[in-house]
Amino acid sequence: MNKNTNKIENLPDKNTRLRLFGSVDPIQGDKPVLKEEMHDLQNSKNDFLFELQQVGVENMRYPIIVISAKDPEKLSSVGTFSLTTSLNRDSKGINMSRLTEQLEQSRKIGLSDRISDLTMLTQQIAEHMQQPSADLTVTYPWFYERKAPITGLAGLNHSLASITIGWKSDSPPVIKVGLQVQITTLCPCSKEISEYSAHNQRGSLNIEIEGITGEMLPGYWKEELLNIAESNASSSLHPLLKRPDEKWVTERAYENPRFVEDMVRLVAADLYEKHWVRSFSVFCKNEESIHQHDAIARIVYEK
Repeated sequence: MNKNTNKIENLPDKNTRLRLFGSVDPIQGDKPVLKEEMHDLQNSKNDFLFELQQVGVENMRYPIIVISAKDPEKLSSVGTFSLTTSLNRDSKGINMSRLTEQLEQSRKIGLSDRISDLTMLTQQIAEHMQQPSADLTVTYPWFYERKAPITGLAGLNHSLASITIGWKSDSPPVIKVGLQVQITTLCPCSKEISEYSAHNQRGSLNIEIEGITGEMLPGYWKEELLNIAESNASSSLHPLLKRPDEKWVTERAYENPRFVEDMVRLVAADLYEKHWVRSFSVFCKNEESIHQHDAIARIVYEK
């Protein structure tokens, strides 16, 4: 590409350049510019036909501190938030800027993924908006140290965590959490029919649970769900493997063949045994290595 070497003799000043490319002076209107003089349309009162169960914002990315029993024990991450409240029939709308305002205030005092932190934030949103209920959902990557099985060399794995808080002024909060974990699954059918070897694939396991109403989930719920997922898989994934580690991982997968059907049933059995789980959903998807399609299975269960 040829360089532009034309010398500009008299470069216009910044304001002139902006006008050259279309900028104009502000339009002088007659509407008020001070907040206290502006009409608050959202707070209009009338019979607006229906009450709303949820109104608010979603897909809001904001910093969050992730607390973990694994290294690193405290790590800054980015959460994707959904913040909503109910809306009474006689109210036209909510002041949505207050949702961001409340989230920012929580961040300033160290908002973390502790259930207690997020429950308090949800309650504060409802009370600040003068509504009887509010809901919060946040999803965020959780990074944790993973050591290679033989050499012990460490790196960071990650899973996608999610928390949903449903708060109402007249009842205990409803708490749901989830974890998306990547695993290895080795095909039992391939192992059964082949003289040697068996094909395997990377699977994605999604676990969602609802806690007992009125009871707080254990602070180590992420670690519990991660262990349930990986202990039932053919093998877990590792960020760093040397040859002795790869031999161990390959052979472990061969010793523990799993269909997607096997995965969801085994995970469901572990969740059934947890006293702090009221209901759960387990979904597994294998990205097949010998097909263009994926294999899936799901279980939804309420105790």
